[in-house]
Amino acid sequence: MNGDRPADAIGQAAAPAQRRLSLRRHLLVVLLVPLMLLLLVNSLITYGGALIYANHVHDRGLADDTLSLTQMLIREAPDGHISPQATFLLEYEPQGHNYFSVSSTKHGQLAGTEIVQPPVGLLAPDREPELFDVRVKHRQLRAAAMLIPNTLDPDDMLTITLAESLHDRRAQAKEILLLSIPAQTLLILVVFALVWFGVGSGLRMLNPLTARLAAREHDLTPIGNDDVPKEILPLTRTIDGLFARLRHMLLLQERFIADAAHQLRTPLAGLRVHVERAQKDPAPATVADALQHIQRLTLRASRTSSQLLALTRVQSSEPESQHSEPLDLNALVPQLVSQRVHEALAARVDLGYEGTTAPGWIEGDPTILQELLDNLIDNALRYAGPGSIVTVAVDTVDRQVRLSVEDNGPGVPEPLLGRLGERFFRVPGCREEGSGLGLAIVQRMAERHQAVVRYANREGGGFRVEVGFPLVAH
Repeated sequence: MNGDRPADAIGQAAAPAQRRLSLRRHLLVVLLVPLMLLLLVNSLITYGGALIYANHVHDRGLADDTLSLTQMLIREAPDGHISPQATFLLEYEPQGHNYFSVSSTKHGQLAGTEIVQPPVGLLAPDREPELFDVRVKHRQLRAAAMLIPNTLDPDDMLTITLAESLHDRRAQAKEILLLSIPAQTLLILVVFALVWFGVGSGLRMLNPLTARLAAREHDLTPIGNDDVPKEILPLTRTIDGLFARLRHMLLLQERFIADAAHQLRTPLAGLRVHVERAQKDPAPATVADALQHIQRLTLRASRTSSQLLALTRVQSSEPESQHSEPLDLNALVPQLVSQRVHEALAARVDLGYEGTTAPGWIEGDPTILQELLDNLIDNALRYAGPGSIVTVAVDTVDRQVRLSVEDNGPGVPEPLLGRLGERFFRVPGCREEGSGLGLAIVQRMAERHQAVVRYANREGGGFRVEVGFPLVAH
C-alpha cells in the first residue's frame, strides 16, 4: 500500500530516538564510574595496610622465636649444636622452607646454613633481635638475628639467626582483603541505590516546570519561578530570553501588519477610485489623468512598503548579528552623495558635499549607513523644496565623527523638534506626500551604531539633521 513505510525508513526514524542523550544515564555514569575506581583504589589501600599489619605481626613473632631459640641454646645446647629434630622443626614451613643459623666468631658455622648471616656491623651484644631482609635462591626472606656470649668460652660470641619466607604474610594480607571486599561491595551497592534515588528525586524537581510549559499555548511570559532549582536557572533564563525575543518579533510583526494596513489603506483606496473613474469615463483625458494619479499612488505605496520593511528589518535584527567593519566616512559619504546627484537635479535642488581630508573612522555596516544617508537626503530633497540648497558634511568634533545634512528650506517649528524620529509623525501643514517613517528609520539605524541623532533649525532658515558616531582608532 502507498501508506506503508519501508522497514529501513522506520529504522532510520527510530534511530535518533534510540541515540537520544539521557541525563539520568549521564549522571549515573559520572557518579558510579568514580565509585568503582574508588573501590579499586580502596582495595589496593586495604591490601597495603593489611600487608603492613601482617609484616608487623610476623616480625614480632620472628623476634620472639629468635629469643626463644637463644634461651634454648643457653639452657640445653651451650656448644651451639642443635639436634636433627629441632633442626627439622626450625626449618619446616608448609609452603616452602625456613632457615636458621648458629655461628661462632672462633669456630665458624655450628648449625644451620651460612646463607642467612646478618650484615656485618648490624648486631651488638646484649641487644634485642635485629630484623633485616635477605635473599636466598631468588626467594625474599625476612630474618631476625642477635649476638650473645658463648657460655663455654667467654672470649667467643654466638650469632643466632632465624629467617622465614613472606608467604604467610602475603596470605594473611589477602585474607584480610577478601574479608573486606564484601563489606566494601555492599557499601558501593548502597551508595549506588542512594545515587539512583537522588538522581531520580532531583529530576522529579523539574516536573512542575515541565507541567507549566506543557500547559502553555500562546503565553510567552517568563517561566522563572521560586520552584525552579537554581542549578537550571541558566537554562530557564535562556528560555526566558528566547521568549522575550519571540515576543519582540511577534510585536514587530503585529506592528508591521497594523502599520501596513494603516499606511497602504489610503493609496489603495485612491487606486480603486481612479480605476473606477477610468472605467466609467473612457475618455482619453480622463484615462490619462487617472493613470497619472495611479502612478503617483503606486509610487507612494511602493515607497511606504519599502520604508516599512526597512524599519521592521532594522528593529528585528539582533545587534550582535550586524556586520561591522572600520569605515572612513570622509571617503564613503562623497561616493554615496554622488549617486544621488541626478535625483537632486531632477528635483531642482543643489546637492553638495563638504568634508576634510583627515579620515574619520567609525565601526559600522556600510549597507545600513547607505540607507541611513539615503533617508536623510530623501527627507531634505522632499521637504526643502525646488530651488533649495542641500549640503551633506562630515567633520570630527569631541571624539565623534559627525554626519550632517542641512538645507535652507522652511525648517520645523521649534515645539515639534522633539517629536521628529517618531513613527508616522509628519509636521502639520506639510504638503509633500510621505509616510513619516524616514527619520524613524534613521533613528533606529543610528542606535545600532551607538550614534546620537540631533535635529535643529538653522539660523536664518533651514533645517539640520546631525548624526554623531563614536570615533575609533584605525
